[in-house]
Amino acid sequence: MMTMMRKRLHKRRQRKKTTKEGSDKDGKEKKSKAKDDKESDKKTKKDTKKKEPASLFSVNGDKDKSDSKSKKKAKSDSEDSEPETKSSKSKSKKKENANPASMFSAGGEKDKDKDKDKDKDKKKKKKAKASDSDDSDSEAEKGKKKKGKGKKKKEERPPSPDIEFDSLEEFVLQPAQQGVTVKCKVTRDQRGLDKGLYPTYYLHLDNEKKVFLLAGRKRKKSTTSNYLISIDPTDLSRGGENFIGKLRSNYLGTKFTVFDNALHPDRALPDMSNARQELAAIIYETNVLGMKGPRRLTVIIPGMGKNSERVPIRPRSDNDGLLMKFQNRKLDNLIELHNKTPTWNEETASHVLNFNGRVTQASIKNFQIVHSKDLDYIVMQFGRVADDAFTLDYSYPMCAVQAFAIALSSFDGKITCE
Repeated sequence: MMTMMRKRLHKRRQRKKTTKEGSDKDGKEKKSKAKDDKESDKKTKKDTKKKEPASLFSVNGDKDKSDSKSKKKAKSDSEDSEPETKSSKSKSKKKENANPASMFSAGGEKDKDKDKDKDKDKKKKKKAKASDSDDSDSEAEKGKKKKGKGKKKKEERPPSPDIEFDSLEEFVLQPAQQGVTVKCKVTRDQRGLDKGLYPTYYLHLDNEKKVFLLAGRKRKKSTTSNYLISIDPTDLSRGGENFIGKLRSNYLGTKFTVFDNALHPDRALPDMSNARQELAAIIYETNVLGMKGPRRLTVIIPGMGKNSERVPIRPRSDNDGLLMKFQNRKLDNLIELHNKTPTWNEETASHVLNFNGRVTQASIKNFQIVHSKDLDYIVMQFGRVADDAFTLDYSYPMCAVQAFAIALSSFDGKITCE
């Protein structure tokens, strides 16, 4: 009898242990599922908080609409299951790449969202540093391979997409299409008696057809650096029909302004409807200490309104132009851009930027223009490929005249910047 009682007690104890273990396992599984759901919700919220690249360029409240759409998407994504959140992430990334236009907002709208954007700027800067370090490592490996080989092979640059236009004058003044990078080549002609001091620069599409776009040359009798820009490679006169714009500098050669071919404000109508527009301002940071290193430049361009049209900036005098507005921090309807800071590579003992095969030679003139809120979206890049040949690529919202003028400003001598 005693043995039977002991067996029954032993069986009851085993049953209680098994039930406790099963309940503990179920509780742990429920907790882990809850944690996974919370983490997935956080990821979807972070992804939806990222701005579409196009909101940095638009004016007139386009950014507010895109923010409201992103909030609605965040709510719907949090209610869906895990596989649906993955598909929503891929859709949001595609939209960011497809809509670079909404990336650029004018100064008045930027001030409203400064507090919200501080954390995002810090995260993007960290990502940019990591990507730049990866790019420097890859370029260092390429340099080692070149040193080991006796003969240098020419690197094939990715060509420009096929671009068709009816009017060259309209094309060079219109912003690039959204999602299209216009790849060009700049050549410098220094042949002749005076072309060593006053060379001629030509801009072509970098493809098999090599379509001519613009030509530029520095004026001889001018107190400051003054470049004429024409849509005819042989006609570079100020009064010619092919005159499309000009680039003018200050006395030190550190600040430049880009104009179109319209009338001077003194000769324009009272309503300024036919007055010239300021298309861009370029500011090179002065190097007071004389330390060697890459140039630092700031580019100010008009913002983009409805239908991807440039906001017209027609100042009555220089005191109301882009340079003075930037100096007084009056950035309404304007876009502030900077050159991307290159990273220092200890192996090659040089500053490095990733041009994705479009630049093949080191030069102080090599640069990339980006917006501070999205360092991955390159508005313009310029760099050397031969002694008198350079590549120039530009994207929305920049046009060919703006990009070519910025490139011309880099050719001009700057004693105080180097």
